[in-house]
Amino acid sequence: MNLKPIKIPLLICFLALFSLNIFSQESKEFNLYKKLYPKANSVTLNKSTTITIKLDAQNVNITQEFLEEDLYLDEGANHNSKKALNFSSFFELEKVEASSFTYIDGKYKEIEVTDFKEKDELDRSFYDDSKSLNFIFPNLKKGSKSVLKYSENVKNPRFLTPFYFGDFAPIINNKVIIIADKNINLSFKEFNTDTLNIAFNKVEKRNTTIYTWEVKNIDEYEYEPNTPTYKKILPHIVPIITSYKSNNINTNLANEVSDLYAWYYSLVKDINKEAVDENLVKLVEDLTANKQTDLEKVKAIYYWAQKNIKYIAFEYALGGFIPRQANEVFQKKYGDCKDNSSILYKMLDIANLKGNLTWIGTRSIPYDYNEVPTPVVDNHMILSYTDKNDNTYFLDATGRYVSIDYPTSFIQGKEALIANGASNFIIKRVPIVPAIKNAVTDTTTINLIGEDLIGKSTVEISGYNKMDCFHSLENETTEEKIKAFYNSKLQKGNNKFLIKSFTETNKYDYEKNLIIDYDFTINGYAKKLGDEIYLNLNLIKNLSSYKTKEDRKNDIEYDHTNHFSYTTTLNIPEGYVIDYIPENINFSNDYLSSTINYTLSNNAITYTHTYTLNFISLNLNEQKEVNILIKKIEKAFKEVIVLKKS
Repeated sequence: MNLKPIKIPLLICFLALFSLNIFSQESKEFNLYKKLYPKANSVTLNKSTTITIKLDAQNVNITQEFLEEDLYLDEGANHNSKKALNFSSFFELEKVEASSFTYIDGKYKEIEVTDFKEKDELDRSFYDDSKSLNFIFPNLKKGSKSVLKYSENVKNPRFLTPFYFGDFAPIINNKVIIIADKNINLSFKEFNTDTLNIAFNKVEKRNTTIYTWEVKNIDEYEYEPNTPTYKKILPHIVPIITSYKSNNINTNLANEVSDLYAWYYSLVKDINKEAVDENLVKLVEDLTANKQTDLEKVKAIYYWAQKNIKYIAFEYALGGFIPRQANEVFQKKYGDCKDNSSILYKMLDIANLKGNLTWIGTRSIPYDYNEVPTPVVDNHMILSYTDKNDNTYFLDATGRYVSIDYPTSFIQGKEALIANGASNFIIKRVPIVPAIKNAVTDTTTINLIGEDLIGKSTVEISGYNKMDCFHSLENETTEEKIKAFYNSKLQKGNNKFLIKSFTETNKYDYEKNLIIDYDFTINGYAKKLGDEIYLNLNLIKNLSSYKTKEDRKNDIEYDHTNHFSYTTTLNIPEGYVIDYIPENINFSNDYLSSTINYTLSNNAITYTHTYTLNFISLNLNEQKEVNILIKKIEKAFKEVIVLKKS
């Protein structure tokens, strides 16, 4: 075959055109930020928020204007096409403008969004006045930009929301301006801002005060599994309108907790004033008929509500803050957190017991009431009951299988605002449940046949671990599915673990521990070499799952504390003796304690591993301390006993 060479001038021309074409597809902005942030999917070029607060007679009018300009740095740009703006009766959406910009022939070409669709947000609600405006940025691709502008009216001055200086993508320019009438007093609570160089300016003009925050070139924050709420990570400020002056009259709005409580109480003071449904009265009488103590009566009412009032979140305007009447909740057999609290309150009242409506934030909200005395501080309502010995029980009927002496796990450690009349309230912190009350205790006996293990186990599960099991078991509707669940949940040794049969005791009981007795096999688990058998008695190594990555950047959070105890007794096979037993270990620090013991007696060897996890969250230094201990324990996990023919 005779190949003709390409002429050099033609090749140079082709390469020049190719290079020019490639260059034309990328703007200077793209090249700059792709180089600065090579791992980022996108970068926010400009983000601005302008909040205008005006006083009209005795009304505080608030308008918020937002601008966001994003540049997309990789081929996944189209994944950012779908956008939704949420609004409700408290946040009234006004003008919305959105456009895509595609870089073509050395300049950006604008494509306006024209199709906006409004829909009710019913994903997790029975009814909710929250809505969303949905749209799609057209033709987004690598090198494209999007620009979004919109404004909204804040209908209640208590509902100013935080503004954030960082995100999970880099931000080049971020500016917040608040323009407020001089008769409006504000305070600003900063969170996670220590490492940022925020330029703040306050200017007073005639009848207004202008506050400005500006920050540039903020690196992206990394999302990691089990990270606490983003509010504990992202730098932000919570603006609060503390008071205002109109017609020479000062009105406190959110100066202190008493202001928030006064508003909350005004919303609940008139509930349950109507005559009580006779059937509800009869129910309470039946539930408490044979109960000897007040606490037993409270338990009977609380557990009935958990079992029979279905939790459905729905709210409309102030319905998001005002509980429905107990009669209505009883008749419909469903309600949200406020409605569950309302019916519990009334049922206790029928039984001549006193419950207290209680506001609380879940662990997704990191603020205390004295820090942020506005509705931003909480998102949940429960009922509190305090006995004669001043023991307070936090009753959250939205949970299921929650024993009276356990709060729901997601309010552990949080402050509770407890109603105590028109002008009195109590703030109590919900305790973190001790690890020993969230125990998994496994007792196993094994026999060795060849290299196979044949075993019998009894596992007893308490506290939140039990509740988690119950929630999972609700979805397992056949014997086969239940066995599959336990095969996964109770796995020992390796993936050849197989449960042959099982029985359950105290299933779905609120106060008794769940007990599972089962027979199992693990084929080929032991190793037989000549006259010796090698066997690792540590059949469960789940402690390793609490070891975090060395390069982790954020705190880590767990649902609850834990206590585990595993005891395994091996009946030594006939004709064999113990040739080697590993050393016992005992390690502990403030967060983790662990012991491993081997005991030889009556032709059997017993291995016991007990460990306690005394934390629901760990900062980076605490993670390192826990990791050091787990690595030491993992070395002990590798130890084996050696059996030798006698």
